[in-house]
Amino acid sequence: MKSYTITVNGVAYDVTVEEGAGNGAAAPVAAPKAAPKAAPKAAPSPAAAPVAAAAGSVEVKASVPGKVCGVEANVGQTLKAGDPIVVLEAMKMEIPVVAPQDGTVASINVAVGDAVENGDVLATMN
Repeated sequence: MKSYTITVNGVAYDVTVEEGAGNGAAAPVAAPKAAPKAAPKAAPSPAAAPVAAAAGSVEVKASVPGKVCGVEANVGQTLKAGDPIVVLEAMKMEIPVVAPQDGTVASINVAVGDAVENGDVLATMN
């Protein structure tokens, strides 16, 4: 039997795998041990650390992968639903990312020129 540590979504699991019996049949795989241990988190980039100090309860996420070509709102600014927060460039188009509800901008987590993936948190609101 061999033991491995597998990390999935930032959580480390200790897994034990049985060796094959030599008859060509696939060996069964054991389930992860009961208590997963937390894996160390990667350090945030220095540029994002000061901006992301305060977090709000509503996350504003990227709907497409792309590049940040504009930041339209500031931390502390009051917005109405539909007001632009960030502008992304994707597939040679500018795509505004808007406030999902009325509220105050708690943090802006990106800067102009940053590359973002689908689902990345761009800003937070209260």
